[in-house]
Amino acid sequence: MRDWVAEDDPVHFILEAVDRVDLSAFKVKRTRAGKSQYPPRMLLALLIYSYSHGLFGSRRIERATYRDVCVRYLTGDTHPNHDTICAFRRENHAAFTACFLEVLLLVRELKLGTVAIDGTHLRTNLSKDRNVTYERAQQLETRLSADIEALCTRAEQADNTEVDERLPSEIARRQALREQMDAAPANKPT
Repeated sequence: MRDWVAEDDPVHFILEAVDRVDLSAFKVKRTRAGKSQYPPRMLLALLIYSYSHGLFGSRRIERATYRDVCVRYLTGDTHPNHDTICAFRRENHAAFTACFLEVLLLVRELKLGTVAIDGTHLRTNLSKDRNVTYERAQQLETRLSADIEALCTRAEQADNTEVDERLPSEIARRQALREQMDAAPANKPT
């Protein structure tokens, strides 16, 4: 899948940045049986990538794991369901916001340009001389933290109001069968 993702896509930066983040504050559920848990590093990268591309609802993020090549690359072609995504964000809210802030500060430090989160542009090259005073850095960090909290609030609202847009499997099968039956007479040789 790496061949399908453009070399300059932000997914590469997010994966590298998340690899540098300390995940010791994240809650990990230890299970003895059943499916193993998705790696917290992958779920963190998935949320950061999704939020930076305007995807907030857990169901939409789940659908992106099937439809979006960059998201499939990021998740290693695995598909965490919306409950898993939402529970990870809720249970690790403080750790998630701290790591998200670290990634944004890394973007600023590397002078990668403008980071757009939900249409809000955050200037990363903040000084003509590339120097930022300690007070200004604190102000920026506070502003970024507030922006991240706003994104988390928006994600929570999306999860609470979002409905599953997929057809129930019985109806989808019936509809597909009906379409096949309707197409059959048209394909019949005369």
